[in-house]
Amino acid sequence: MEHPSSLRQSPVALLVGVVALVALLTWLVGWALPLVIFLIIAMVMGHEFGHFITAKRAGLLVTDFFVGFGPVLWSTQRGETRYGVRALLLGGYVKVPGMTWGVPVEPAMESRTYRAASYPKKVLFASAGSIMHGIMALALAWAALAFIGAPSASHVGIQSFSTWQGHTQNVAQLAGLKVGDQIVSIDGHAITNYSQPAKLIHESVGKKITLVVDRNGRDITLYATPVSGSTIKVAGKALPAGGYIGVVLDELTVKRSLLGAVPGAFSEIGSLLSAAGHNIVHVFSPAEFTSLFHQVTSSAAATNVKNQDTRPVSILGVTRIAVQGANSGIGPLLAVLIEVNIFVGVLNMLPILPVDGGYVAVATYERLRSRRGIRHQADVNKLAPVIYAFIGVLLFLFASTLYLDIVHPLPNPFG
Repeated sequence: MEHPSSLRQSPVALLVGVVALVALLTWLVGWALPLVIFLIIAMVMGHEFGHFITAKRAGLLVTDFFVGFGPVLWSTQRGETRYGVRALLLGGYVKVPGMTWGVPVEPAMESRTYRAASYPKKVLFASAGSIMHGIMALALAWAALAFIGAPSASHVGIQSFSTWQGHTQNVAQLAGLKVGDQIVSIDGHAITNYSQPAKLIHESVGKKITLVVDRNGRDITLYATPVSGSTIKVAGKALPAGGYIGVVLDELTVKRSLLGAVPGAFSEIGSLLSAAGHNIVHVFSPAEFTSLFHQVTSSAAATNVKNQDTRPVSILGVTRIAVQGANSGIGPLLAVLIEVNIFVGVLNMLPILPVDGGYVAVATYERLRSRRGIRHQADVNKLAPVIYAFIGVLLFLFASTLYLDIVHPLPNPFG
């Protein structure tokens, strides 16, 4: 039997070990990888917390709530639930008796098992992980819009200046324009979309125009005279007909208010849900399996740009892309985490065991087959061939994408 003092010391030892590991990783590869690993683990545990809290609220018996798999590094008993950390931080799990059909449970506990729960409780418990992914994605999308912002089609600004042969400064630079200026109006015309400035400038060759720009929250009025494209050379070639001042325009990043970010977040999540559905159909299509086989067996196919654009990635690939996003800024990192949450949440609801959607499908089948006072219990063993086939498909996807992410990693999407 373990001495009480060692139980008290074990969380401290675990914390010291984690801090040392994070420090080592940071020293070896930088801060981004430890951060991404932490966020992925937090995302996984958010999924498991969804199962945990709904089980507790439904009165089900929760015997275990663990981070990781394999040997136990630390655990503690609180009431009827054991909490802890295991050595392999590859996920986590919540254990509720009765989720495996046919496994005996103590008679006194049978009423609190998953299989004895009502249909609504079963569906809510099984769906809670994916619901949590949706909540996490929504929270991240809201934070991104409120604190970082997103490109706005109605806010057009100067991204850079074009270089003209024989000119140290172009018209825009001589007029006093600066990178980051938002063009508010040109000759009194309010700028509300990306195409307006180019059109107004092109139509004003040789004519002085008045530009009002927002610079750090302050409106500034400047004057410029567009010159004809025929008089300008870029890389040895004259520009097409029309007026030019030498600016490269782009949509500016605009923050939403805390309240205004809410509908924007819902809209973004709605679009990503639709995209995730299409992507999952693509991933499990025969054409994609054939493509993955060719990519694994042929370097030319693996490095083909078209194949890389549509290729699914393993957890290694997701981690690499998230690290690249983190190195590019908090915005790209949040975008990766939002997409991963949505994709995993939708994938997890496929109506086949062993993913959570399979439990919902079985519970629904049992509910439809039940009669008043007589609960039907499905014989899940009959689904074994289908379950094993699906697991085989998942293993093929895991192995092929992991191989490709190691041997032929995708290019950095953030430049």
